[in-house]
Amino acid sequence: MLNSGNRLAVDFCGMRFDTPLVLLSGCVGFGEEYTRVKGFSNRDAGAVCLKGTTLEPRLGNPAHRIAETYMGMLNSIGLQNPGARKVVDEYLPGLDFSETRFIANVCGSTIEEYAEVTRIFHDSPIDAIEINISCPNIKEGGVSFGNYPEMSAQVVAACRRETDKPLITKLSPNQTDIVENARQCVAAGSDALAVINTITGMAVDLDTHTPVIGTNQGGLSGPAIKPIALLKTWQVYQVCREKNIPIIGQGGITTANDALEFFLAGASAIGIGTALFYDPLVCKKINAGIVQYLDEHGLGNVSELVGALKVS
Repeated sequence: MLNSGNRLAVDFCGMRFDTPLVLLSGCVGFGEEYTRVKGFSNRDAGAVCLKGTTLEPRLGNPAHRIAETYMGMLNSIGLQNPGARKVVDEYLPGLDFSETRFIANVCGSTIEEYAEVTRIFHDSPIDAIEINISCPNIKEGGVSFGNYPEMSAQVVAACRRETDKPLITKLSPNQTDIVENARQCVAAGSDALAVINTITGMAVDLDTHTPVIGTNQGGLSGPAIKPIALLKTWQVYQVCREKNIPIIGQGGITTANDALEFFLAGASAIGIGTALFYDPLVCKKINAGIVQYLDEHGLGNVSELVGALKVS
């Protein structure tokens, strides 16, 4: 990792991240995928979020699951995973917990499933648990847990009862009032928030006159959503700063300048996702750029930038 002393180190829910960068769920498999890339090191990130995990194994959605769009990417993987028990028993033992922090991403179709998956990860070496509340609630006709504050809070409360590990709730931008959702999730026991998840979108094949994505729509990520993610981060920070709730700011971050903007808007850590698909070593560049900015502005630690945005 970049030799920067502790200038990049941040405290996040009582966990030390050696850098403020977090590799986002769905982008690095179960923590081992990018270790096969020459020059990549988990030490370049303060934490790694594992792929979304459900109670039972899932095969995921039909093809096509990924489509490149202008300045972005649509995905509809469908939570393909081997199930929580297998992840704990077979995947976690192969991870080097001395390199970085590892965060589980729990998913479910019912509140009871969220709670059970959280219970399984609680009895494991995992450092923290991220709650993916963008999953559809089958008991309510498939509506997303994350689009309704009361429903989101119920999921958080159920998970909170199953663990004392840090809980991070990943907020959906596909809702009317993300600030109210943030407020209710914090009240229900969330220790931190991740802002934002992907934005629902579509791509069309002009030759076949059909949607490119097999499920017709997918989650849009990448630079195209950065301005939206930045605004949502700033809005949620207005709630979080009073209670000292840290935020992982994420959405379209590809450069050090992008990351710095999110710090100013209120993020304590920075999520890196889509950029990894075309530049697996992007974290090294972002870390170096942040340190250069600290040098140029006479700052001792990146945490000095958090929430320093000046607004009229």
